[in-house]
Amino acid sequence: MKDRQEGQKEETKLVSEVRKAIEHRATWMYLLLKEARKRGLDWDDFAREAVRETGCFHGQLRREKMDDPTSMEEFSTVFAAGTSRDVFEMEVLEADEDRYHLDFHYCPLVSAWEKQGASPEEIEQLCDIAMDGDRGIASQFPAFEFTLGKTLAQGHPVCQIRFDKKDPESE
Repeated sequence: MKDRQEGQKEETKLVSEVRKAIEHRATWMYLLLKEARKRGLDWDDFAREAVRETGCFHGQLRREKMDDPTSMEEFSTVFAAGTSRDVFEMEVLEADEDRYHLDFHYCPLVSAWEKQGASPEEIEQLCDIAMDGDRGIASQFPAFEFTLGKTLAQGHPVCQIRFDKKDPESE
C-alpha cells in the first residue's frame, strides 16, 4: 500500500510540475504577444503561423513514431498519451478506428493567461492561436479531420477535441 501511495504522490508532483512548465510558457506567449500588440502588430498576422509550424513539426515527429499513420487507434497512443492526459484532465469519450474524441477539463495555458490578467476576449484569441498547434499536428495526418468544439477559454466546462477518420471516398 505504501508503494502505491508514494507512486501517486510522485505522479501528482509530476503533473503539478508539468502544469507549471506549461503555464510558464503560456506566460511567455502572452507577454510576447502583448508587447507585439503595443508595437502595433496584430497577433493573427504572425503568431498563428509560428504556432502552426510548431504543430506541424511535432505532428511529423508523432507520425514518424507510427507504423500506420492512417490508424486512428495508433494515433491515439501518440497524440495525448502519458502525463499529458493527467495534466489536461483528459476524458476519452470515444477511441476506435474511426474517431478519437477527447474532452479536456483543465488547461494550464488558460490558467496562466487568467493569472496574467488577460481579458476574456484575449484568452479566447490566445487559445485559438494555441490550437493552431493542434491544427498543425492534425495536418500531418491527411486521413484525419480535426475539429475544435467548445473550449474552456470560451467559458465552457471542457475543451472538445475531436479527430475523425475522413471518408476515403470524399477525397
